[in-house]
Amino acid sequence: METLNFLMQGFDVALRPTNLLVALFGAFVGTVVGLLPGLGPINGVALLLPIAFALGLPPETALILLAAVYLGCEYGGRISAILLNVPGDAAAIMTTLDGYPLARQGKAGIALSLSAISSFIGSIIATCGVVLFAPLLADWAVAFGPAEYFVLMIFAIACLGGMVGDKPVKTLMSALIGLGLATVGVDATTGVYRFTFGSVSLSDGIQFVIVVIGLFSVSEILLMLENTHAGQQAVKASGRMLFNFKEFGQTVWTMLRSAVAGFVIGTLPGAGATIASAMTYMTEKRMAGDKGRFGDGDLRGVAAPEAANNASACGSLIPMLTLGVPGSGTTAVMIGALTLYNITPGPLLFEQQPDVVWGLIASLFIGNVILVLMNIPLVGLFARMLAVPNWILVPAIAVVSLVGVYAVHSTTFDLVLMIGLGVFGYILRKLDFPLSSLILGFVLGEMMEDNLRRALSISNGELGILWGSPITLALWALAALMLALPGLRWWRNTRRRVRETAAETHPAP
Repeated sequence: METLNFLMQGFDVALRPTNLLVALFGAFVGTVVGLLPGLGPINGVALLLPIAFALGLPPETALILLAAVYLGCEYGGRISAILLNVPGDAAAIMTTLDGYPLARQGKAGIALSLSAISSFIGSIIATCGVVLFAPLLADWAVAFGPAEYFVLMIFAIACLGGMVGDKPVKTLMSALIGLGLATVGVDATTGVYRFTFGSVSLSDGIQFVIVVIGLFSVSEILLMLENTHAGQQAVKASGRMLFNFKEFGQTVWTMLRSAVAGFVIGTLPGAGATIASAMTYMTEKRMAGDKGRFGDGDLRGVAAPEAANNASACGSLIPMLTLGVPGSGTTAVMIGALTLYNITPGPLLFEQQPDVVWGLIASLFIGNVILVLMNIPLVGLFARMLAVPNWILVPAIAVVSLVGVYAVHSTTFDLVLMIGLGVFGYILRKLDFPLSSLILGFVLGEMMEDNLRRALSISNGELGILWGSPITLALWALAALMLALPGLRWWRNTRRRVRETAAETHPAP
């Protein structure tokens, strides 16, 4: 009952005219930033943080603005992922696997509208979870130390083999290539230059924006140029812009399962929406079995990652508010916003600044309503992007990609590296290597290395810390199971084919 009273107090704050306008503005800006390849929620929140502080906004209004941008970016990332096969951020990578095939089948409007509803359901369920379970889930998240996080990353890499069941070897090889790219640059601990080949431009490593735009955008441009001629449409938009009740019924349980899983994963500091979307996609594909069309345009392949990454975004606020620990890179920027106002996040925040905390939580409900009402009517407008001829679309994608990459360091080296990675990505796609696992390996690589170093520092170099707790042992066992599944699947399919062959050769009398 006390929680409900606090929530009503939060709605009183969030429904003030100024805060409503700020939420509306943040949702629109977030959607626009999210659909631009490579920017993502971290950049969107970081761009508006100094503006919010410079305008003298009160802390609760500033947080409402940043939270609206955060959610808007999670909504917007699906747009370019579905329409152009270029994820707006890492969390939207999994959406490309089925979203883009749906767009190529003329179902762009259906995929966009269904993804908007999935995002809404995921965010609402997660926000309810923030209200009800924040203290309990925060205590559970504390049990994860550096060793547990490292093994969790190993488990995530092992799970990649289950995402593309017909080519597990290529999937794991692609993930290892991503891990290798993540090691380029100066070692933060020893100062040693790794795989820079004497180039100062690689000393800071390869930026995520360069990798994702090179591998997805540039390679997609090359494929479009290969498969289409001037003036021809690569993709056609269908007349139906909204999903129907049957399609919603087919995906509603996927949305609910993925929302709950994404919320729980989001409460783990550092896990993030990328892992949530990958794990839920893999889970839904395995549950669908041979009846699913994952990778060829299955609506559940859009609903699962979209519900999960938005739920994870809301869940990541729990460790930020209750522990003062960023649940994701974006919430790390939001913690910076609190420190600008001399507010210390942590357990006492709920007692000392209830207007800030509960106003933020209430604004999540309002922001999601604003976003779904904004995004669904714009589905037709977004889908019309597909009607643009390739002789216009290809140069436009190229210009946006070049500007996005050049803005990172303002060097021509980044542009050359982007093109090189694009050609490499084009070759991998022609060889049927999944690029999604490469990007996920790249994203997880830095987190794996950081957590491994922390774990070994805590244990004075003893490797036993990596399997010294029940959580790590359980994760190692699950990782081994994930690696064994493709082999077991191959053995089962082989036996079935042998039995079918025997039955055809020696039919029963």
